Amino acid sequence: MNAVFLGTNGWFGTGTGDTICTLVQTDDYDIVFDAGSGFFKIDKYIDGTKPVYLFLSHYHFDHISGLHGLSKICCNEGLFIVGQPDISNVMNVIVNRPFTVPLNELGYSVKILELPKDKDQVPFEVNALPLLHSDTCFGYRIKADDLTIVFCTDTGYCDNAVELSLNADLLIAECSFLPGEEHKEWSHLNPETAARIASEANAKRLVLTHFDSSRYTDIKMRKIAEEAAQAIFPRVLAVADLVDIELWDIDAVGYF
Repeated sequence: MNAVFLGTNGWFGTGTGDTICTLVQTDDYDIVFDAGSGFFKIDKYIDGTKPVYLFLSHYHFDHISGLHGLSKICCNEGLFIVGQPDISNVMNVIVNRPFTVPLNELGYSVKILELPKDKDQVPFEVNALPLLHSDTCFGYRIKADDLTIVFCTDTGYCDNAVELSLNADLLIAECSFLPGEEHKEWSHLNPETAARIASEANAKRLVLTHFDSSRYTDIKMRKIAEEAAQAIFPRVLAVADLVDIELWDIDAVGYF
C-alpha cells in the first residue's frame, strides 16, 4: 500500500501545489480522498485494473474542482463516489451539464454511495463521522491491506476527529493555519492541534496536508509547520505535491 499526495493546497492552487487530493493504492482498490485540482494528475497513477473509490469530505470547490477531470481517467472496474447523505443530489448537479460531462456519459460505470446508508456496499472497512466545519464535512477511517488510514480535512479540533484516529497507522490531517494561529469562527487546524489529535488518538504517524495557500506562500514554510507539530507528536511529515509514501514499511526510519 502506498499514498500519493496529488494535491496538498487548501483554498486555491499556486506554485506550491494543487488543491487537495490524496490517492491510496491498495492491492485490490484505488482509494481517493477528495477531488481538488490535484485530481487532474490521477490518470498517471490509475490504469483501470482496480475499482476506484472516491471519498468526498464535503463540497467546497477546493475539494471537488477536479471532478471536471473524470472524463480523462480510466475506471474499467467502476468508479464509486462515496460521501454524506446528500451526495447523490450534489453530484447530479455538479457533474452534469452545463458544468461538465454527466456521470452517465463517462464511458465507465459510476455508482454513488451515501454513508452510513450504503456502508455495506464498500468492500473494505470504512467509518465516517462529521467534523467541525462551516458546512457538513466528513472525516473517514478505512482499513485495507491490514492498515488503518484516517483522512480528516477542513475541521477544527473535535472529539470525532480523535475517535476516527484512534490507533490509526496513518492520520492524514489538514494544516490550514500557521503555527500558533487560531480562529474560533473559522474551523481549521494549525500544526500543533493536528499533532494534539494524533497524540490523543495514539496514532502511529501523522501527515500534514491542505495548507492554506494564502498563508503558506512558500513551500519551505511547511517545514516550519512540521517542526511545530513534532514538538507535540514526533512522527510527522508535512507533504508537498507528488510525495509518495510506502505504507507497508511505515515504521521504517526515513519515511518520516
